[in-house]
Amino acid sequence: MPVDPYLLLLLGTVGLAALIPARGTGADVASGASTAAIAFLFFLYGARLSTREALDGLKHWRLHVTVLACTFVVFPLLGLAARGLVPVLLTDPLYQGLLFLTLVPSTIQSSIAFTSIARGNVPAAICAGSFSSLVGIVLTPLLAAALLGSGAGGFSADSVLKIVAQLLVPFVAGQVLRRWIGSFVARHRKVLGLVDRGSILLVVYTAFSQGMVQGIWHRVSPARLGGLLVVEAVLLAVMLLLTWYGAKALRFGREDRIAIQFAGSKKSLAAGLPMASVLFGAQASLAVLPLMLFHQMQLMVCAVIAKRRSHDRVEEVTAPERAGSSRTGVGTGTRSG
Repeated sequence: MPVDPYLLLLLGTVGLAALIPARGTGADVASGASTAAIAFLFFLYGARLSTREALDGLKHWRLHVTVLACTFVVFPLLGLAARGLVPVLLTDPLYQGLLFLTLVPSTIQSSIAFTSIARGNVPAAICAGSFSSLVGIVLTPLLAAALLGSGAGGFSADSVLKIVAQLLVPFVAGQVLRRWIGSFVARHRKVLGLVDRGSILLVVYTAFSQGMVQGIWHRVSPARLGGLLVVEAVLLAVMLLLTWYGAKALRFGREDRIAIQFAGSKKSLAAGLPMASVLFGAQASLAVLPLMLFHQMQLMVCAVIAKRRSHDRVEEVTAPERAGSSRTGVGTGTRSG
């Protein structure tokens, strides 16, 4: 299975934070820079997504409701069920991070890429990922308050406002200005893609630096990390099976099932990192560790699945009506997930 080179950059960033953590004024500068970088990232998201495309995507409401249910209902229920693994496989802080992982919205970039490779409904994947990200800006912190309780030590009404100000407001600003800057963003898509990934690396460095300064890493042993990987592998396998066969039971066509599987089984690193920084404060590095591991695992596994799906024989449509079967002229702008 392929190893994403970006994982090496993430691991290198963690190593840098371990060797040279940001302290004092440097930590304040890094925190401010990461906040600005993530705000700019979501501004670009808004500038890339066509309002017409989003409105057209509403026509496929059954597909989007299915993806949202997988992301914000089924995933959290599985996360709550994993509570029984404490303290056998997981420590309580790792479980808090695992549960937070199940509350994060779906990805955009990888959902689009894998759906395209597998010859699925790409416009539906674009809209499903975008809708999930927008809903998650509000729903993820609310679910964190309800399910994590004191585990999300930084949660308050103020933290929700911070997340909305950092993610939703820049997105709306990008939508408003898209009329004037949309073509520029499209022309420089590859260059601006570096901003996507650079923003995430900066947030990772800030979070793990804070963890090093707080001295929390002595609480994680190799055995616990191994247990976490096993739990996440089972979680991913269950969601991949549920999204594929559940969509079949709901009588979606092949192309829509592919979009549902890839959009409904993933979690967004780009959205999860800034939320964790706000909600968990000094504990953010442990909170995002499960998300970072799951992010790479989903990329590796879904790359293999997408490749195999690309060789499938096209199935005959047996359902009387396929939600999202019609294609719209949607672009495939890249987005970090």
